[in-house]
Amino acid sequence: MAQYDYDLFVIGAGSGGVRASRIAASHGAKVAVAEEHRIGGTCVIRGCVPKKLLVYGSHFAEELQDASHYGWSVEGMKFDWSVLRDAVLRDVTRIETAYTATLDNNKVDHFLERATITGPHGVKLASGREITAKYILIATGAWPVMPEFDGVEHCITSNEVFHLEKFPERVVIQGAGYIAMEFAGIFNALGAHVTVINRSETLLRGYDQALRDRLLQITMARGIEYKFNCPLTKVEKTADGGLLATPGKLEPLKADVVLIATGRKPKTDGLGLESAGIELGPRGEIPVDDYSKTACDSIYAVGDVTDRIQLTPIAIREGHAFADSVFGGNKRNTVYDCVPSAVFSQPPLAAVGLTEGEARNKYGNIKVYSADFRPMKNVFASRQERGLYKMVVDANSEKILGIHMIGPESPEILQAAAIAVRAGLTKADFDATVALHPSMAEELVLMR
Repeated sequence: MAQYDYDLFVIGAGSGGVRASRIAASHGAKVAVAEEHRIGGTCVIRGCVPKKLLVYGSHFAEELQDASHYGWSVEGMKFDWSVLRDAVLRDVTRIETAYTATLDNNKVDHFLERATITGPHGVKLASGREITAKYILIATGAWPVMPEFDGVEHCITSNEVFHLEKFPERVVIQGAGYIAMEFAGIFNALGAHVTVINRSETLLRGYDQALRDRLLQITMARGIEYKFNCPLTKVEKTADGGLLATPGKLEPLKADVVLIATGRKPKTDGLGLESAGIELGPRGEIPVDDYSKTACDSIYAVGDVTDRIQLTPIAIREGHAFADSVFGGNKRNTVYDCVPSAVFSQPPLAAVGLTEGEARNKYGNIKVYSADFRPMKNVFASRQERGLYKMVVDANSEKILGIHMIGPESPEILQAAAIAVRAGLTKADFDATVALHPSMAEELVLMR
């Protein structure tokens, strides 16, 4: 039998790679992982975790404004970007340390350097060391897409936004997906003038139309400007150190920061996959089967690098299923139906299952129930913003096909509702559940 240095070598120590490493090691495998940046990957280091902390920080602007309606006198309010930024970066380091400890506690060797594939069972580290492994797992994630136009080098991506030296007063954001809308809400709440530029008229493609329309209405009322059908064509540096961003054929916009948030592509450049006979897909993704195996029997891939569903919990499940299948004697895969998702915009939205349009196309005969309400807190604080919950139901079976929500705390509420949709419950099951009053969540069982 062939002898290898490791049973498993993982390239990429993000959420999927770390989970796969830990579970494989728990099954008795000898495991190593290589990471060219920092252990923790996109989510922990430069993605959902630090971004959510910025969202929390930005919420205080609204809370402090509303405080007087609840009897509080708040004087001398002042925001210091450096305090929030540094606190976020410290917490990133704390979590990175915890991830590293997880690898150490499970006796997983880790190399803080780039690794590339040299063949079906070989990898080469940036230092020149060559290592063999019975199995190789690629979990390198995805990377921001940068468009091509004059002056794009003056722009930043979500990778750099957490390290801004000072808070920008004017922010131009290209893109209207979840990353763009989340940072638009953060900067707007903290006091910046935000302009969102998009190549089409659609924001948050894939979410229910009613929620997208409501978010557009509310964010415009909050002061975010939109320019549709006009992607950036040029960004110039000005004499005072600022930027001029030109959207389409419109007049240039003054900006301190231009953030490109036009999506993320699988990070596969220069991995050496051709040495193992693996060809990339049209978006640069690694094609895999239902069990995350590539065209090479000894090489697997999980997470965003496969471009299935780019969500951290999906990468974790794929990594876990891979380790159980290959090393645990329990062959299983990841199920992708009824995956809940959220956008931490302001207000946030969350969804699970089919949108109204998708349900009509698939089932034809459907029913749509909704609750359009003003959150209790907003009433007291004199805010006119309204929440909207939708439930899409198969008219024949009454089975719930999808739930879509926009309003305060929607992601927190949806998680429990997603279990019900995944379990195949019906509208009658929701109707039979006693409402938890007074709460926004009770609207889920009161929809008509």
